[in-house]
Amino acid sequence: MTKKIINLLSSAAVVFAAGAVLSPSRADAKLRVVASIETLADLAREVGGGRIDIEALSRGYQDPHFVQAKPSLVLTLNRADALLYVGLDLEVGWLPPLVQQSRNSKIQTGQAGNIDCSSAITVRDIPNIPADQLRAMGDVHPMGNPHYWIPPDNALAIVRMLAKRFTALDPAGGPEFEKRAVDFAARLRKKVEEWNKRAAPLRGEKLVTYHKSWSYVATWLGLVEVGYIEPKPGIPPTANHTAQLIQLMKQQGVKLIVLENFYPNSLANIIGRETGARVLSLPSDVGASTAIHTYSDLIDAIVSALCAAK
Repeated sequence: MTKKIINLLSSAAVVFAAGAVLSPSRADAKLRVVASIETLADLAREVGGGRIDIEALSRGYQDPHFVQAKPSLVLTLNRADALLYVGLDLEVGWLPPLVQQSRNSKIQTGQAGNIDCSSAITVRDIPNIPADQLRAMGDVHPMGNPHYWIPPDNALAIVRMLAKRFTALDPAGGPEFEKRAVDFAARLRKKVEEWNKRAAPLRGEKLVTYHKSWSYVATWLGLVEVGYIEPKPGIPPTANHTAQLIQLMKQQGVKLIVLENFYPNSLANIIGRETGARVLSLPSDVGASTAIHTYSDLIDAIVSALCAAK
């Protein structure tokens, strides 16, 4: 943990003292739910409705790997009944010290309020590499690829899991949580039919992405990942790697480059000019733009942009 983070978190102790005095009685209160990213917050809202208060620790236009560990986030976690997070080490650089410093027993690892949403899905890209060799591979997540929340099957799995976990925390709300999960599934089913129909022409389309974060989406939509602008996850691109990637794209006829809208697009634009590929800077989280308020908005935006680039 860096000295800066330690100083920020230790200052939160002063805030706790005030919070302990000012906190109202929790009798008949809503579940206080905190999510690491805004998409998980929206899915929790779909399940919890009026029985929960939900807050996200990061904004959708931020890189979720890197979030500033502010004392205010420690206070938010201190007051939480449940913490939802992506897991698979996506937030490993900032969330664990916040949880520890929150001194909230409800959300510590192994407790009912600690909800690792990756437990609901089938994880991809688990590296078959000895642990002592992973560091040389860049930002490789040893437990698998954590960028899983966009495909509808995974979103539905998360919602179903949240209905069970919220029921364990608030048994009286169980019937409502279950009903809301069922309603979400029905609405999502109709949207999936629409998205799949619109995206059908994309099947087999080759693409290059900046970070290895679109694999789940590529599998869902039948896209073919040919390469990545980063030579290894989290490692800045080199001139040699970029030249090799350009040659590969020309050989493979790749005409699409995708990156999250929080990444700089200058190099992607250069590669696009060299290869004739179109560069798409896409949202990857609810709140990534002012027009994306819900999970459905997010998928609409992604599918629309990909189809327009075809």
